[in-house]
Amino acid sequence: MGVMDGKKGAIMVLTDRYAVFGCPIKHSKSPRIHRLFAEQTGQTLGYTAVEVPAEQFRTAVATFFAEGGKGLNCTVPLKELAWSYADRKTERAELSKAVNTLALLADGSILGDNTDGIGLVTDLTANHGIALAGMRILILGAGGASRGIIAPILEQSPQSLVIANRTVDKAVKLAAEFHDKGKIPITGSGFDDLENRQFDLILNATSASLSGQLPLLPPGLLAAQGSCYDLAYGNEPTAFVRWGLENHAAKSLDGLGMLVEQAAEAFFIWRGIRPKTRSVIELLNSERQP
Repeated sequence: MGVMDGKKGAIMVLTDRYAVFGCPIKHSKSPRIHRLFAEQTGQTLGYTAVEVPAEQFRTAVATFFAEGGKGLNCTVPLKELAWSYADRKTERAELSKAVNTLALLADGSILGDNTDGIGLVTDLTANHGIALAGMRILILGAGGASRGIIAPILEQSPQSLVIANRTVDKAVKLAAEFHDKGKIPITGSGFDDLENRQFDLILNATSASLSGQLPLLPPGLLAAQGSCYDLAYGNEPTAFVRWGLENHAAKSLDGLGMLVEQAAEAFFIWRGIRPKTRSVIELLNSERQP
């Protein structure tokens, strides 16, 4: 699409604009990821990172779309606010009560989606060969990150799913919300209740791992040949990734692949084309090696 520049008589190309809103946002890898996707797929677009405090969110989103923006990603602490902002929501967004992707529809309304769970499942199954069917799965934490991944995990038909949280009531309530969404047992518990239990896959959805904090987990929690996955990521292995290695995990992974996969799903929602992720993940991984 182009318009005439009155001064020069030249055609200016109007680039579709996208952004990620968050607070903090300075170190976001999303602009780089989406630029790589655009180059790979031959799409012309702009994507920026914008620091938006929660109290300024509604105004910032309204202004972005009013000025021609096409789509937004929203990260901490804005996902619940994005959920409230969206005119329409996908089923997975409704279930998670959080939105990380906003898209301008043809009728001018705003669609809210949550691509975190599908990003996690794709990274586990397609990139790391960890099939979730028949697995005993434990999620650490009962906050927004957990809520966003439960429904896509249940769709993979695990054997059982346990949500463990420091505040037990929160885990029990979250499990009850999803009780009728799958045909498997889903329960909530405290960390103290995990004694003498074993899991094939343990997912850390708490934010404490990045600051080196972990809940006290009993020995023997991870089954033989079991795997660990931290939804967070960093240049150095997180505390939970280290815990997995110390407990002889077959694979102990962090969430960098999930970040790229959820971005690919958002790109598909916006542009109708699905980028290949492997080369992007490999590039980002290579840049964080010491």
